Amino acid sequence: MDVVLPVLDEAAAIPWVLGRMPAGYRPVVVDNGSADGSADVAAGLGAVVVTEPRRGFGAACFAGLTAATSEVVCFMDCDASLDPRDLPLVSGPIVADEADLVLGARRGRSMAPHARLANRYLARRVAAYTGARVTDIGPMRAARRDALLALGLVDRRSGWPLEMVLRAGRARWRIAERPVPYRPRTGKSKVTGTVGGTARAVLDMQRRLTETRRLIRGEQQ
Repeated sequence: MDVVLPVLDEAAAIPWVLGRMPAGYRPVVVDNGSADGSADVAAGLGAVVVTEPRRGFGAACFAGLTAATSEVVCFMDCDASLDPRDLPLVSGPIVADEADLVLGARRGRSMAPHARLANRYLARRVAAYTGARVTDIGPMRAARRDALLALGLVDRRSGWPLEMVLRAGRARWRIAERPVPYRPRTGKSKVTGTVGGTARAVLDMQRRLTETRRLIRGEQQ
């Protein structure tokens, strides 16, 4: 099973992440313009390495998705905040055909307060727009590759995770969550760790919410 790992200057975390990858799970590291040799570190540890020069979390995830070959594909951050050993818990319901999209709902005290608030707000919007009940728009998730491609995701920046859940919910996918421990990340976040990154993420996600709201209004007219 392929595991898409978007990477931007994560050389310090990659050995820990790849060293804990469960048997049967193949890491597909997507280098998104690293300057710290992340791609070389990943390749040296046996990962499949894909280069995506266009910056953006969504761009890296999409490149990994298209490069993946397994029927079920997992996604997770490669900053050591999530443990790859939890991947079977998240991917299991997909393999068993008990769900169409499974999200790893982050648990623990490592998430920044503003990120917790944002997650609560987004979870309420997802429920209002799709009926899907979630608690976390987290980066660890699993779904079938062909079904994800058929969703037609267009966001190539920070709105990708939210767009996936919104489109899956509107398509009446069976969306489930599994709790996963969340650890302090290695290094500084490129999104919530900077003012600019946070602002871009908010803007990207608001665009996805606005798009969904317009679609709903169009259907109601």
